Formats: sequence, structure tokens, C-alpha cells
Amino acid sequence: MKKIESEFIEELAANGGSSATLCFQCGTCTLKCPSAKFTAAWRPAHLMRAAQLGLKDMALQADALWQCTTCYTCVEWCPCNVQVVDVITALRNIVVANGELYENHRKVAQNLVELGHTIDNNDKIKSIRKELGLPENPQTVMDDAAAKADFDKVLNRTEFTKLVK
Repeated sequence: MKKIESEFIEELAANGGSSATLCFQCGTCTLKCPSAKFTAAWRPAHLMRAAQLGLKDMALQADALWQCTTCYTCVEWCPCNVQVVDVITALRNIVVANGELYENHRKVAQNLVELGHTIDNNDKIKSIRKELGLPENPQTVMDDAAAKADFDKVLNRTEFTKLVK
């Protein structure tokens, strides 16, 4: 038996996923989802149902939660105007706020904090950029100390840095 947490729908709503309650399980989101066509485990409708029923652990621990590409196809086709991507984002935010990041996601987040980019501009990438006639570093925070300092302020103010550590 799965544990039902009745306050979970309020927590979900507080994080931007209030439209989960509008879903009547027609399955259109799953039918139209490009990721679901290639991934046996990814069923947006199942995730919506787990959220509606207060099955917090099931919703938050599902590997499928991270298979959504946020393409919004589900939202475009939903007959009830359920903001499926907002619900998924809210669920992901709850997971991250609990400090339960997958190791690969943590690594990407750490790169964002340290470098201002999700991937390191290593020697191989610099070489490819040079071959293409581009500067070794893109003209972003990676090449602008003042912009990186501003970006760091945003990360700190939003407590993103704290979540990563």
C-alpha cells in the first residue's frame, strides 16, 4: 500500500502545480507526448494521477519525472487546460528543494555555480571553437567577470547555490 499524503496537493499548488486537480485522466498528454513514444516508463497521466491522489513518494521518486523535455505538447492538446509542464516543474522543484538531486543534475548545477555555464569550456571545446574561427570562450559570463558577478548574485539571492551544496 502506498502512503497517501493529503496535504501534498496543497504543497504542489504552492509550487505552481495547482492545475493537476483539473486532470480527468483522458490520457491525451501521454498519447501526444514525444518522449512517451520512445520511453516505456514515461506516462505524464500517471504522474498527474499520483499527484492528485496524494501519492507524494510515488510522484517525487519516479524516474519518469525527469524524462519530460518541457516541449508543452501535452499542454497544447489537453482538453482541460491542465498545465502539465507546470505540474512537472513543481514536482521537480519540490525534489530539488528537498536536496534530492540526481548526481548528474548536481554536476550540471555545480558547473552553473562555478562557471556560469552548464558544461565546462574544456580544451577540446576551445580547440573546436578556434577551428571554427570563434573566440575560445563564448562572449557570455564565461568571458565577462562583471556579468559572472551579477549572475552569482542571482544564484545566491535565489538560494540556488545553497541547494547545490
